[in-house]
Amino acid sequence: MAFNDLLQQVGGVGRFQQIQVTLVVLPLLLMASHNTLQNFTAAIPTHHCRPPADANLSKDGELEAWLPRDRQGQPESCLLFTIPQQGPPFPNGTGATEPCTNGWIYDNGTFPSTIVTEWDLVCSNRALRQLAQSLYMVGVLLGAMVFGYLADRLGRRKLLILNYLQTAVSGTCAAFAPNFPVYCAFRLLSGMSLAGISLNCMTLNVEWMPIHTRACVGTLTGYVYSLGQFLLAGVALAVPHWRHLQLLVSVPFFAFFIYSWFFIESARWYSSSGRLDLTLRALQRVAWINGKREEGTKLSMEVLRASLQKELTMGKGQASALELLRCPALRHLFFCLSTLWFATSFAYYGLVMDLQGFGVSIYLIQVIFGAVDLPAKLVGFLVINSLGRRPAQMASLLLAGICILVNGVVPQDQSIVRTSLAVLGKGCLAASFNCIFLYTGELYPTVIRQTGMGMGSTMARVGSIVSPLVGMTAELYPSVPLFIYGAVPVAASAVTALLPETLGQPLPDTVHDMESRRRGKPRRQEQEQRKKMVPLQAAARENVL
Repeated sequence: MAFNDLLQQVGGVGRFQQIQVTLVVLPLLLMASHNTLQNFTAAIPTHHCRPPADANLSKDGELEAWLPRDRQGQPESCLLFTIPQQGPPFPNGTGATEPCTNGWIYDNGTFPSTIVTEWDLVCSNRALRQLAQSLYMVGVLLGAMVFGYLADRLGRRKLLILNYLQTAVSGTCAAFAPNFPVYCAFRLLSGMSLAGISLNCMTLNVEWMPIHTRACVGTLTGYVYSLGQFLLAGVALAVPHWRHLQLLVSVPFFAFFIYSWFFIESARWYSSSGRLDLTLRALQRVAWINGKREEGTKLSMEVLRASLQKELTMGKGQASALELLRCPALRHLFFCLSTLWFATSFAYYGLVMDLQGFGVSIYLIQVIFGAVDLPAKLVGFLVINSLGRRPAQMASLLLAGICILVNGVVPQDQSIVRTSLAVLGKGCLAASFNCIFLYTGELYPTVIRQTGMGMGSTMARVGSIVSPLVGMTAELYPSVPLFIYGAVPVAASAVTALLPETLGQPLPDTVHDMESRRRGKPRRQEQEQRKKMVPLQAAARENVL
């Protein structure tokens, strides 16, 4: 377990770590925009049926004469009188009606153009609007499975380069999509690549950071994502046309693609793959950037073999994805973490993908939902660093579930109370996401870390796909979805007790390291083993000098 010592030798948190972490997390600003983009690009303006072409709409009251009214006196969105009704300008509607056959008239005051208005995704086609978001989430699910696996085979850097390019191309093509099926196809591809960016961003940063700074990196990543939600609200307000907005959040990924070629691959991944030559080269480059050239020249193949002999003997080759089910220790982690990922994402997207349901400005709600993340993630960071990952994960899920459950029994007319509880619950879920990313990366060994992260993210996407289906149960009773959204994270919080704590622990490189931690191997014994490594490293250096 000497890799942390090697990182400290080449500069710890030096210039390289500061630059690469910044450049790696920067694209997350726009990843947040893509995840909830359809709150704006697929917003549903007020609309009603378009009367027949021969209707004389210039005549006073002629338009109202064609429109039946609902119980609140508002024009029906999906029905039209077969013949105009005589009488007052606002008829109650007692004549025969029919579905809209001539299209719809939309209120373009707030949303001048959305995919809903362009392709008429209303009334009988309303389900297609949700289909676009579901297909995006299917893409994220596929991306988590595919790119998580490939990252353990090909490396983190190569996958990031590919994912940036795929996001740029597919997002730009979606902005120019000629029809709805083509738009959905490119959104699916965007979802795949953004899943790869999310996974590899966290892993590449964590693997280059010393133990005591990993929580800081995880919190920084979460804050950048939260700032992206503010950015989306401002950009969507300034650029209301859906094609322009889609293009604006996609084109910057071409710039991310260009500068990602300068990233340095994870030396920890190189060593777990048995490539000591590339490990040495990466560490020496980092030492040079950090101003530790002399320390870098002291490193050699002999020093690395002495420092990483356990990794080389226990971690040769790459673990198969089937190991997640075959190995008892990995299987235990897989089922527990999958439950946490699913519950967090399931409840999170149940709240954030229905912004129009709050009855206030969609832009204001987007800002409030982004703002609550700032104190929530700060509190989460303090708990993670002081009490540990396990208490932070348990508390965030439990509090989120309680807020949502209480919201289910608050009367519908108490809109301020309901909105406040939803915002508080969303903040807890954001803190949970922040913790689960870090916690998962610290629990899985290096040889299968990205595969494990990918499978966790896959379960999160399953939750985000199932979430809108649960929302349909509101037709039975309005509060049923909230009871389900709240019960799942409350139940999942209990699973956290089955996981080990990782606060202050070095990252496991092999399954053997992880099993030692699970058996509760005393830290003193580990420290004694590390002390025994010092003479070997010193001897190796003397041979070099």
